[in-house]
Amino acid sequence: MKKKIAVIGLGYVGLPLAAAFSKKYTVLAYDNDSARVRGLNSGLDRIEQLSKTDLIQLQQRLTFSEDPKSLSDYNTYIITVPTPVTRTKEPDLSFLLEASKTVGQYLKKGDMVIYESTVYPGCTEEDCVPVLEKASGLKFNTDFFCGYSPERINPGDKVNTLTKIKKVTAGSTPEVADEVDALYQSIIEAGTHKASSIKVAEASKAIENAQRDLNISFVNELALIFDRMEIDTQEVLEAAATKWNFLPFKPGLVGGHCISVDPYFLTHKAIQLGYTPEVILSGRNVNDSIPKFVATKVVNLMRNKGIPIDGSKALILGITFKENFNDIRNSKVPEIYKSLKAQGLAVEVYDPFADPQKVKIEYGITLTDNPGQYEAVILAVAHKVFLEKGLGQYKNPNGAIVYDIKSALDREATDGRL
Repeated sequence: MKKKIAVIGLGYVGLPLAAAFSKKYTVLAYDNDSARVRGLNSGLDRIEQLSKTDLIQLQQRLTFSEDPKSLSDYNTYIITVPTPVTRTKEPDLSFLLEASKTVGQYLKKGDMVIYESTVYPGCTEEDCVPVLEKASGLKFNTDFFCGYSPERINPGDKVNTLTKIKKVTAGSTPEVADEVDALYQSIIEAGTHKASSIKVAEASKAIENAQRDLNISFVNELALIFDRMEIDTQEVLEAAATKWNFLPFKPGLVGGHCISVDPYFLTHKAIQLGYTPEVILSGRNVNDSIPKFVATKVVNLMRNKGIPIDGSKALILGITFKENFNDIRNSKVPEIYKSLKAQGLAVEVYDPFADPQKVKIEYGITLTDNPGQYEAVILAVAHKVFLEKGLGQYKNPNGAIVYDIKSALDREATDGRL
């Protein structure tokens, strides 16, 4: 049967995936966000994955739709919706289960559903499949089948794009695993790795970012220790990096949609099974402590320089979770903002990449578009524009400190760095 693919969810993962598949297959790009679909149909990608020219060309190969009935004409469904965590750090499967219910209503015998969303091991077969069965009235692995291929999109990266990153694949039967693998091989230039089961593929995704989270937590803890020793962390890391097998991780804020979220999926399942993962949770606790440490450090540096806290202003440069890109998901900058305000500073945030309306809705912070001069300047995101122009223009000439979270500036140009 010729594959007709419906990609469900047109965010950072789904849109590039639909674009890649549309070069070889009939593709429907579906999202229940009508504003998102209208924007794409008019050539506007608000998350800036594709240009207007790209979208106009893409419309000649695929269909953008917000109408769930349009799903009925397809036989391969790829679900790429968000899987965030709640405020209590529990997996939020609401988007995933709602998408499964929608797809289930249009499933036919012989159809296949592939999940790309990050989940804990077992989620596809234990949580999603029952929703598909109930909505469709069909039987799993008899009437319909499932696959899993965890997303590895790096938003904003123009080098390591979708087709150039090796893809893990899996299927609910050996035959389906082969089918899923062949499907992705047809578009992924870097090749694929076929896992032995869906659970193995799910687990592989969960540990990718947990490992990175732990490595960063280690150097963050070193920064906390070396601060008490009055040793510059970056100098220590540069010295240690002269050994060939030293891992070059740097301290910093750990936010975004993956690294600070995915470990909780693994710990959730582990705790369900009666095991408390102490190392993973300890790493999370260290990384979550950094925003408060930064705020306290800034205030102490001001006091050491004789700058009064009351009546002083602080400027945080950057609120996106990565450089030169507009993604503000799970940014840790608002925590620094709140902590500085709690200690008596008037705080402003400047980020030319971030959407002011999204920042206001998500974090309750009004971005400044005309920064002045401040007693404290904090480089939180190393946007190229900040580094090119320098931070001197933002310093109060009567006294100011500069704190570099990213260690992107020369040490002599700062009063402190993480």
